Amino acid sequence: MRRRYLLSLVALGVVLFVAISIGLARVFGANGAEQSAITSLVKAEAAGDQQAMLARIQGCAQSPSCRARVAENAGNLRRPGAVTIIQLAPSTGFSLGGMVGTARVAWRAGSSLPIVQCIRVRRSGDVLGGLTVQLLEISLRIKSDSSCPAHY
Repeated sequence: MRRRYLLSLVALGVVLFVAISIGLARVFGANGAEQSAITSLVKAEAAGDQQAMLARIQGCAQSPSCRARVAENAGNLRRPGAVTIIQLAPSTGFSLGGMVGTARVAWRAGSSLPIVQCIRVRRSGDVLGGLTVQLLEISLRIKSDSSCPAHY
């Protein structure tokens, strides 16, 4: 009887460990998805590809101010060479559910000086149903030592 109880506890522990591991993998996967989405947006920006930028920013094509900011960024920040992400501060350190936050990215293309920008990010969903990432807006270039602005 005691052995059966002990085996049941061990089995329960294994099931809990697997469930928690799956949940954490989803959360860390959302971090990777955010980094990938931001990297794709910055690469489109460095290429001067306004259409690709508009496609990556949720609802931007319908917003005149967002379209204008994308056009300005695509024109001013176009750079030759491979894009390198120097630093990326994600929109959230750790979140089990949805939220809106601001990511700060420092990048360069080729041998250019670093460019720093802020990107508003929405994470939606939860650990059980899955997490999704949407980019909502991108700032103009900011000074390297500046914090992200409250409004873009």
